[in-house]
Amino acid sequence: MGVTGRCVVEEERVRANAREYNEKFQYASNCIKTSKYNIVTFLPVNLFEQFQEVANTYFLFLLILQLIPQISSLSWFTTIVPLVLVLTITAVKDATDDYFRHKSDNQVNNRQSQVLIGGVLRQEQWMNVRVGDIIKLENNQFVAADLLLLSSSEPHGLCYIETAELDGETNMKVRQAIPVTAELGDTSQLACFDGEVICEPPNNKLDKFGGTLYWKENKYPLSNQNMLLRGCVLRNTEWCFGLVIFAGPDTKLMQNSGRTKFKRTSIDRLMNTLVLWIFGFLVCMGVILAIGNAIWEHEVGVCFQIYLPWDEGVHSAFFSGFLSFWSYIIILNTVVPISLYVSVEVIRLGHSYFINWDKKMYCAKRRTPAEARTTTLNEELGQVEYIFSDKTGTLTQNIMVFSKCSVNGHSYGDVQDMLGHKAELGERPEPVDFSFNPLADPRFQFWDPSLLEAVKLGDLHVHEFFRLLSLCHTVMSEEKSEGELLYKAQSPDEGALVTAARNFGFVFRSRTPKTITVQELGQAITYQLLAILDFNNIRKRMSVIVRSPEGKIRLYCKGADTILLERLHPLNQDLTSITTDHLNEYAGEGLRTLVLAYRDLEESYYKDWSERLHRAGSAPEAREDHLARLYDEVEHDMMLLGATAIEDKLQQGVPETIAILTLANIKIWVLTGDKQETAVNIGYSCKMLTDDMTEVFVVTGHTVLEVREELRKAREKMMDASRSVCNGFYQEKLSSKLTSVLEAIAGEYALVINGHSLAHALEADMEVEFLETACACKAVICCRVTPLQKAQVVELVKKYKKAVTLAIGDGANDVSMIKTAHIGVGISGQEGIQAVLASDYSFSQFKFLQRLLLVHGRWSYLRMCKFLCYFFYKNFAFTMVHFWFGFFCGFSAQTVYDQYFITLYNIVYTSLPVLAMGVFDQDVPEQRSMEYPKLYEPGQLNLLFNKREFFICIAQGIYTSILMFFIPYGVFADATRDDGAQLADYQSFAVTVATSLVIVVSVQIGLDTGFWTAINHFFIWGSLAAYFAILFTMHSDGLFRMFPNQFRFVGNAQNTLAQPTVWLTIALTAVVCIVPVVAFRFLKLDLKPELSDTVRYTQLVRKKQKTQHRCMRHAGRAGSRRSGYAFSHQEGFGELIMSGKNMRLSSLALSSFAPRPSASWIDTLRKKKGGEGSRAGSPSGAADKTLRV
Repeated sequence: MGVTGRCVVEEERVRANAREYNEKFQYASNCIKTSKYNIVTFLPVNLFEQFQEVANTYFLFLLILQLIPQISSLSWFTTIVPLVLVLTITAVKDATDDYFRHKSDNQVNNRQSQVLIGGVLRQEQWMNVRVGDIIKLENNQFVAADLLLLSSSEPHGLCYIETAELDGETNMKVRQAIPVTAELGDTSQLACFDGEVICEPPNNKLDKFGGTLYWKENKYPLSNQNMLLRGCVLRNTEWCFGLVIFAGPDTKLMQNSGRTKFKRTSIDRLMNTLVLWIFGFLVCMGVILAIGNAIWEHEVGVCFQIYLPWDEGVHSAFFSGFLSFWSYIIILNTVVPISLYVSVEVIRLGHSYFINWDKKMYCAKRRTPAEARTTTLNEELGQVEYIFSDKTGTLTQNIMVFSKCSVNGHSYGDVQDMLGHKAELGERPEPVDFSFNPLADPRFQFWDPSLLEAVKLGDLHVHEFFRLLSLCHTVMSEEKSEGELLYKAQSPDEGALVTAARNFGFVFRSRTPKTITVQELGQAITYQLLAILDFNNIRKRMSVIVRSPEGKIRLYCKGADTILLERLHPLNQDLTSITTDHLNEYAGEGLRTLVLAYRDLEESYYKDWSERLHRAGSAPEAREDHLARLYDEVEHDMMLLGATAIEDKLQQGVPETIAILTLANIKIWVLTGDKQETAVNIGYSCKMLTDDMTEVFVVTGHTVLEVREELRKAREKMMDASRSVCNGFYQEKLSSKLTSVLEAIAGEYALVINGHSLAHALEADMEVEFLETACACKAVICCRVTPLQKAQVVELVKKYKKAVTLAIGDGANDVSMIKTAHIGVGISGQEGIQAVLASDYSFSQFKFLQRLLLVHGRWSYLRMCKFLCYFFYKNFAFTMVHFWFGFFCGFSAQTVYDQYFITLYNIVYTSLPVLAMGVFDQDVPEQRSMEYPKLYEPGQLNLLFNKREFFICIAQGIYTSILMFFIPYGVFADATRDDGAQLADYQSFAVTVATSLVIVVSVQIGLDTGFWTAINHFFIWGSLAAYFAILFTMHSDGLFRMFPNQFRFVGNAQNTLAQPTVWLTIALTAVVCIVPVVAFRFLKLDLKPELSDTVRYTQLVRKKQKTQHRCMRHAGRAGSRRSGYAFSHQEGFGELIMSGKNMRLSSLALSSFAPRPSASWIDTLRKKKGGEGSRAGSPSGAADKTLRV
């Protein structure tokens, strides 16, 4: 029974056209929500999220302290202004991001759908669709919710859908209404439909559905074949009606989408830890100074009570020390000023704009620039170790092209130049001219004219080759107008092959359940279709048996070379050897190959075989096994015709990008919903997989034990290789990051795993074994995975490897892994914008990932690390002077500097130079970043900013502060002015220390800057000039007269800086602070240079030499044999065609059309070429050698 609440639901009940009945179950509405806030909740929720940042809470605490007069030694505005500024900037950014999420949600929720209400179709917004509604879909419309298909415009309630948004596949899939509802095509009939569906509760399984329809006291089983899922697109179907089963967040698409996660970089997490450490250090300093205050007040201060009494309310030295503790907490809080977080946000914003403005990541064809959709993850782009990529639409273009073929031992498709060498892509001549063929597809291109010449010259092998392609398929043809053919292919592979045959003169025109009509070289010929031996993943081939007009029965077969070459007649040995060489060549180029063969059948044999086939088809048990044996029997002793090579067009630059990212020590895993053969083929095409690899492990187990055993064998093979290199050393136990011997094995391995095997591998007791095996491999390909499995794989690596992960995809099926990974990248491709909307970065081509990581990511990481190191250094140098001064001022919480210098130090005097470095700095130019991928590794190893580097920075800051205080203190102890008066006074000392500090930190940032721009010069020297200008202004007579209580240092700057002794002191302090740093860096550069230092040196030495262009060449394939088979076809279409269920009457009528007058062109051509003859050994000759069985 259904349950009223949504908390525990064992089954779901849905009654058609009964909203009131369905509403009592409180099913989800069809409104989706991916946004986080609304107008009411934004302020409290956003502030709550922001104060989860340790730093923001820390600064709020300081602000509260500064509002207490007894302990506040600084004005409250020094903290509240920057705090409000940081909170406001972050809130505006979050509000902007959420606004776009609201906008996306509204766009989807406000789509229009036709809903049957009260017997009338009404236009309703998607968000108003409810469970139990009947809605009408039209061709090319998105499915609004998970629907039970009731009826359609196609015969027998069929409809065709594209599921690219769900699984990334562009193949057409067929769905069928159950017969009892297939006849309900009229709205009046559907309005009376009151069937009730009892089905499984909402879940994320895309390929499974179980339920029962109860109607008119009968029950009908329902399966996934009766369902249209949200995210699918209706194709080649005029209309259909569906019953809403699941809506909104309950749909399988949304169940797979995952939750939006708050993403933070590793540097953010480290900074939170460091802030806690610094706060602990701050407390320790406060305790030391408070104890000093209590002791001083008890021993010394008590003697001055007459003219320096304690403040009101202070009655003991202990309580004085207690108040002093809080005063020093306020004074010393600048070790982590809030301006740090303002500066970090500004720098990240600058880096985001650089990505948005990068013209080299702009796609002119689609007019799409790169876009940084978040500003918080830029530096993490420089630390990526694992990339998880979708295949379809991300690595490939979803375009299949007939590229090459081998016919009777002759390879076609290579274009040669005048010298007989293979022409490069840019040197290709004009494509073959098919203008003689009025039915040719104008979009088809082929570059080798010799194949067309062979057709025109009457080469019978070539004719039979294309005849096979025009007959052996399950494509449907639609002729909308005279000569305008539209093919409806169930897979893009078939579409490419049939289109190739069409352009070379063998045009598939129409079919009925029992016939296929082909226009061969202008002449219409109708073949009797006797049988279709359907394709499946086990057979890896499909065949048709046809009877020609002459009465000959012939079987045509196409399939994987590994299958078909074993089924050829022994007479084919020589041809098989040549064709195999061609197949190796095609596979080496990453092309998808099929082998073509035929067999002539005797009438008597076929009659007997057909009868047995009929009996097997109606067998009550083991029907599939009986059919498979009969198929296997007839598909033997075939004659080889040749092979086809289809290019699944990769996106431009994919192999080069993968090669360079691999050199940067980035591991790339492909997670795809596509078939194993297709995915593996693409793996070879884009050079993830190579024949030089030691072994490619394929895991296809269906049970836990099988998968565990296959993974164990893979590890053992890798360990055997490792033992031979490591002298038997073996480490059984894994550390927290799985650093085992396997990760340093000898040889290169790859792992290919199927979705059903991956489901077992991801179980808690096996996930570590799977991850260890996968991480030991150079390449990993996961096939037939669901969107949720993609996210689980990413989460697994995040959990155990503690590495930065990046997920890249282009469809709705990639959204969950994009959200799960540390960084999500959306490709703005052909599958909608869901991936882009869920992503952190987006662009239009995979090749831009190389530039995003190796240039923008590396620079962002470098800049952020240098910024943080310098920022902590300058603030410790600035703040620790107060600590030393405390020992000489009776621990009275008096500041060394005046409060305006304290306020302006981080806001004006030192903010702009470090911002310029953080935004513009480079260690090497962008070209070198791309040429030397190893430069990327410091980010992966987190070498530039970590706890060790942090301690080095604060140690340098403390060292600087000691010199900054004690050198002027020592000089001022005995120094005199020019007039002989004592130089030492508090105000002169404060000006001297402040000036020394500003000069030293300005020189230090000059040393840290690796790439100087006009902006760097202006900010550094301008900040120094601003310091002196503000200093003299604040110490001027004019301000003192206007605000005598605020500006008490009147005339001090002019008097102090007029003394040569002061300038000598400043110079001495600067030299002593800077010289050790320069000496250390010089020795490090000379004795232990980093790769970036070497690259810069090489650049200087070879400045006049042109950078050699490294082009990647296709390596020859020798010694190895790999099948290039890949065919994205599905079982079931053959039976569907033979049953006639998907045929229209108009299609049946087309089979009897009259021959077209255009047949005359081939006859004319033959007359001209009549004396040239034709090649020997035709298929007709082979036909005379009909095999007796």
